[in-house]
Amino acid sequence: MAIQWFPGHMHAAQKKAAETLERCDVVIEIVDARLPEASSNPLIQSLRLARQRPCLKILNKADLADPAVTASWLAYYRAQRKGGPAFSATALSAKKPADVAKIANLCQALAPHRDDNTKPLRMIIMGIPNCGKSTLMNALLKRRVAAVGDEPAVTKSQQTLDLGSRMTLTDTPGLMWPRIEHDSDGFMLAASHAIGRNAVIDEEVALFLAAVLLERYPPLLAARYGIAAGTTDAHAVLTAVAQRRGSLRKGGGGLDLEKAALIMLTDYRDGSLGRISLETPATRQAMLAGAAAATLPAAGPDEVPAPSQQP
Repeated sequence: MAIQWFPGHMHAAQKKAAETLERCDVVIEIVDARLPEASSNPLIQSLRLARQRPCLKILNKADLADPAVTASWLAYYRAQRKGGPAFSATALSAKKPADVAKIANLCQALAPHRDDNTKPLRMIIMGIPNCGKSTLMNALLKRRVAAVGDEPAVTKSQQTLDLGSRMTLTDTPGLMWPRIEHDSDGFMLAASHAIGRNAVIDEEVALFLAAVLLERYPPLLAARYGIAAGTTDAHAVLTAVAQRRGSLRKGGGGLDLEKAALIMLTDYRDGSLGRISLETPATRQAMLAGAAAATLPAAGPDEVPAPSQQP
């Protein structure tokens, strides 16, 4: 099942964000550190590049992600800083004040010309739903000004507030894009609760997550659910979770795999399973290469594929 989710209010929110970005100096893009590229809205990049705005990419929820993988993502982003508007990336947890405290200076470094009372630094926070924008906004301002919830699309309107005398901060609603191009991105977003549950089937999302965990983090599955070493079947993982947690259908109808799916998804989302990253720079490149190859027309028996034009 391909996952798509673009609620009606997001079209208006996207248009409003584009208008506000014209009057801002730095874009703070929040992504999920466990899936930095899958959780990066391509519309945000298009908007900021069209306006030539510098960007601070924040890999939020770094406390839930695999630290070694996060380090490889930061190295990957450092290597991308060639030409175009200024760009930098950092990893943090919006729930940790010490992490949040460094954001203002990082933004200021991207727009050093905006640093006095007559030209305050104007920042805009953008990102997908449930990536931690409002939590970050509250932490930066050191008071609750934005609603926070464990459901996507809690914030539905913009607000701009002063961050001291030399900075302003605009919070925006979570923005998805009209079509998620890669199926795996949709499943990663759903597993991480960036997509509303009405658009997904929890059991299918949990099977996707189980397959990733079996390939990359089998010890975490063994520690949490007693999954036997050598298990390769994602369905067997859900069955084991249901047995371990006593997830039974009412009326003696056997194991409740839907309930087991939600248990596993919740354990992943809140970190109970351990520190997990769903994609790495290498797996991302492999996925994109596979998707590109799948779109190429098959060569006939007497045809030779054209050579690559890449250096």
